[in-house]
Amino acid sequence: MILNTFNVPHAHYNAAPGTIDCFGMTDRGFVRELNEDQFLVGELLKSLRVHHTSIGFQESTRLGGPHGQLLLVADGLGGHASGERASTIAVDCLAQFAVNAMHWCSRLDDCDDEQVFAEWRQALKACDLAIHAEAEARPDRRGMGTTLTMAYVAWPSAYILHAGDSRCYLLRQGRLERVTTDHTLAQRFVEAGVLGAEQANGSRFSHVLWNAIGGTEDGVTVEAHKLGLELGDVLLLCTDGLTKEVDEPQIARLLSDEADAAECCRRLIEAANDAGGGDNTTVVVARFVPESVEISVRPRSVPS
Repeated sequence: MILNTFNVPHAHYNAAPGTIDCFGMTDRGFVRELNEDQFLVGELLKSLRVHHTSIGFQESTRLGGPHGQLLLVADGLGGHASGERASTIAVDCLAQFAVNAMHWCSRLDDCDDEQVFAEWRQALKACDLAIHAEAEARPDRRGMGTTLTMAYVAWPSAYILHAGDSRCYLLRQGRLERVTTDHTLAQRFVEAGVLGAEQANGSRFSHVLWNAIGGTEDGVTVEAHKLGLELGDVLLLCTDGLTKEVDEPQIARLLSDEADAAECCRRLIEAANDAGGGDNTTVVVARFVPESVEISVRPRSVPS
């Protein structure tokens, strides 16, 4: 098997008294012609680069520091390249919003949770408007949309915002907890007591979204959560290409190993493809590692 992946260089960020080890990877799988998933792993900075001044700074001095990490996955909907375009618009719009429109606090400690959530809700609604605007301008892209699940990590907190059926998980001391709720008709039937959780997994309604960014309906409902992080935690964002093929106990086992984030991503995608690779699969893993812990990588060979 050959993994047809696109990934990013390893990202390590300081989170006293530890390190945040982040990595993202996406794979087309074996059935889909296109990969309509997207992801982003980045560090948000507020800075000033001084080129010339009379007060004694050296040239190109950079002032300011990090305001946290931004992690996200998006799974495009619509087919015929429209899904790929929708997920691209959402990721680009969110990144542009974070850089150009976000009202940063002078210190992270000064930020009220509701203020943080309000900013990111506004960002997701801006993504929704941008996708609808392009769909209106391009009749062949009418109805295109995307899921989007993001984490803004401002240690020791993680702000999770979500629309669709991609997922966020938190692994703590070997126990995997699903943070987000699938915005599908099947999940609504489970909540109403019409379907059991086991029945929902195989239901045709598990593929029917009632909420997404873009799509056939105007507006998006943004689900939001705040997590208190601890050193040793692992955060996973993933599209449904992973969760349709790999059950949660196996995901927990793959994340529990002391491999670095890049190796965790590779193993998760390999597991999805070994199970059939019926959809695009995208994963972003963030490990919160104490400084005293050395990250070990024990690569396994991938048969061609």
